[in-house]
Amino acid sequence: MIDSVHPAPRTGLSKSLAVQVFLAFAAAYFLSALVRAVTATLSPALSAEFGLSSGDLGLLAGGYFLGFALTQLPLGFWLDSHGPKKVILCFLSVAVVGCLAFSWASSFSGLLAARVLCGIGVSACLMAPLTAYRRWFAPQTQLRANSWMLMTGSLGMLASTLPVQWFVPQWGWRALFVLLAVAIAAAAALLAWRLPAWERAPANTPESASLWQTYRHIFCHPYFVRHLPMGFFCYGGLLAMQTLWAGPWLVQVSGYSPAEAAAGLFWLNLCMLCTFFTWGSLNPWLARQGLHADWLIARGFPLGLLVVAFICWGGVQVQWWGWALFCMAYSFMSLAQPAIGMAFPPALAGRALSAYNLVIFSGVFAVQWGIGLLIDLFKAQGLVTAQAFSAAMAVFGLCCALSYAFYMVRGKISQISVA
Repeated sequence: MIDSVHPAPRTGLSKSLAVQVFLAFAAAYFLSALVRAVTATLSPALSAEFGLSSGDLGLLAGGYFLGFALTQLPLGFWLDSHGPKKVILCFLSVAVVGCLAFSWASSFSGLLAARVLCGIGVSACLMAPLTAYRRWFAPQTQLRANSWMLMTGSLGMLASTLPVQWFVPQWGWRALFVLLAVAIAAAAALLAWRLPAWERAPANTPESASLWQTYRHIFCHPYFVRHLPMGFFCYGGLLAMQTLWAGPWLVQVSGYSPAEAAAGLFWLNLCMLCTFFTWGSLNPWLARQGLHADWLIARGFPLGLLVVAFICWGGVQVQWWGWALFCMAYSFMSLAQPAIGMAFPPALAGRALSAYNLVIFSGVFAVQWGIGLLIDLFKAQGLVTAQAFSAAMAVFGLCCALSYAFYMVRGKISQISVA
């Protein structure tokens, strides 16, 4: 069970300012999600221009998440110490440089380095608002705001599909990244204008503890440990498939053209947008009914395992809606993030959320690259492309099933300890 929710200091945000703050954060997160997911749509063009293997493609897409993961521990400390406004503005300046560097890259190593920079630069785009919401919003509002931020991310992923597919033939993928750099700079200006000042916590709060002492406490916390494997494989796997491998599956296994795959990804991300909007609408009501995140994850996540089995079995017959079902079933994992934030006092919220984000995005990097390596390995063993993709997906499903078993066993142990 979650620790008691600690009362958060209030800054007296009016309803109007709260909405403006949400929209400013949402604009930045929209762009970060677009940058995150665009490799799925661009994978045919990048593979053709640079001669990328499946492993190369997985590493390139995972480079974003590697950069993202590298910043998470210091990011949480900086968010708690300096506040979301200063931190996100500094990070977004790196994102602008990363997008410009990607547009200028002439080799795979240049693309990869720029992709890592992009990941570093947008790594505060979700943690900064969640830290702010932990301090400024009531618990039920935090759950809604978190789901609607993820809905905004789905909107960004939606923009990375058909709109990108229409843009690239006319202007090229390099021009796309120049445009993204300009848009991120504009989002940073909006945040600088609308975000209020951050009230630093008193020195006698946990914020004054050293960086590593604090993170040791968080990573050893029983509730955090329970969520760790599922955060790595299941939540990380959701993002890995949504932002990369669903696209190559549709092209290389299901036989879609690049334009058809972009359309399929468009509908997939539209389904996810509707899913997160629904979660945001239902979460306050679910909280009032006493249906907390752990209860929902424990009962809802097995649907995701069934969908993975269906994808492995279906192979070439799996259409875009199969991947949409996968993402919607795995969306139960989105409930874990705000629950972990509320399990710690407000002065530690940035570090707790960033620690879990480190787990998630380390998982995304590992799953994206690992799936690519497994596909190449299975092909080398004589499997055809469709069989290699299915076998790699089966390995992923096994990891998710074992993570879920760990989650359930730890939950039983916690109940026995409390009793």
